[in-house]
Amino acid sequence: MNIDPEVIDTLYTGLAPKTRTRVDQAVKAVVEAKERGGRVVAVVGSGPNIHEGVTTLIAELMHKKIIDGVSTSSAVVGHEMGGTLERVKRIDGKAFGFDADKLPCDGQLEVSLISEKVLKAYQREIYIDVPLYRRMRRAKGNVIIKVAGNMAYPTGLRTERLARDVLALSRRCGLPFEQVAGFGADPYTMIGAGALHQVPVLVTVPQLVGGGEVGLCIGDSIPISERCQRMAHLLAGADVIIESALALSQEVHDGPFERFTGHGIWADWEGGWTYSLRDKKIVRIDLDPNLNKAWQKERSAGMVSAAVDKGLPKTLSMHIPFRMEMSGFARIPGSLPVVGDIGEIWPILATKTADALGIKLDLMSYKQSLPAGQRFREWIVRSVKPVDRDRMFAAMRTQVLGVEHPVPSA
Repeated sequence: MNIDPEVIDTLYTGLAPKTRTRVDQAVKAVVEAKERGGRVVAVVGSGPNIHEGVTTLIAELMHKKIIDGVSTSSAVVGHEMGGTLERVKRIDGKAFGFDADKLPCDGQLEVSLISEKVLKAYQREIYIDVPLYRRMRRAKGNVIIKVAGNMAYPTGLRTERLARDVLALSRRCGLPFEQVAGFGADPYTMIGAGALHQVPVLVTVPQLVGGGEVGLCIGDSIPISERCQRMAHLLAGADVIIESALALSQEVHDGPFERFTGHGIWADWEGGWTYSLRDKKIVRIDLDPNLNKAWQKERSAGMVSAAVDKGLPKTLSMHIPFRMEMSGFARIPGSLPVVGDIGEIWPILATKTADALGIKLDLMSYKQSLPAGQRFREWIVRSVKPVDRDRMFAAMRTQVLGVEHPVPSA
């Protein structure tokens, strides 16, 4: 996928002056960290990061050793298992003959427009009603690109069933689900790049429940306390943390092992391992201007800290809709809000960082509403493949177990 410098320049000049300044500061923080041998971790949420191609771009940044770790949601892991994005047809489920009570709220069914080769591969793993599948493909409906391995037949069902195999291997070998699935994932997924380069990719505890069976299996793969500790070690080792289209991020700023704004005081009190976010640079890309308002009120008058000190409701004292995660973020000295669209900010951030470090990127995401963004989404559909179950089992056999005899199928 070719990189278009003119598009990047247009995106950059189109930013509000304050946002441009913040992006420049973020680039400077990342570049300085990498030049001194530091680490950069991305903490990303669900849907928008997939649709805008950000997760695919992050995989590229992992290949180029700019991103050194990722935290994400179970929904993102499920979509990456399905190939990130796919082309589906949406049809009227009730008119097709399905019980309305069994259908989603809009009454629509989705069918994956996959090749015969992929269909036959899936048939080796799960039962697929091929006559039903072909009738669904022939039915009238809108064809769109959307997140893969989700609600469409049969890719969604295949991802659900595959999750159980991944869980069995995870438990057998004591590894997180994300790592095991990554062994069979496309290298242009975050889980695939993570497994390839031995870079941690972890789902946060508040983001476990999305993604159907995938979320349940991720949650069941390792104990919650171990997941929290792995997450804490990931953040403790980071010099810069980049948050992107993320909700429920309080575990980043208020976790059980973090001392500066979190509950790590008690783990430390009891002699356990803890860490601090005090000296971390945390860049949050967010569309909510109230994040910046809360941050500014803390910088100018210490209003967030004062509300905490007095036990006052922050929404009332600052007269803004206050989200819980704003509290920890605003009080961290190295935090930096970048109010903007991730589809615009990430390409600029990645390009400017790579240029400053003398690194050549081989692909670039773009805002999906732009022609370049539409082309990139088409490229993902064509090029980023679903998890290869056979390759996953083979990698577990040779890389993890260190044996040549077959690992029995789960």
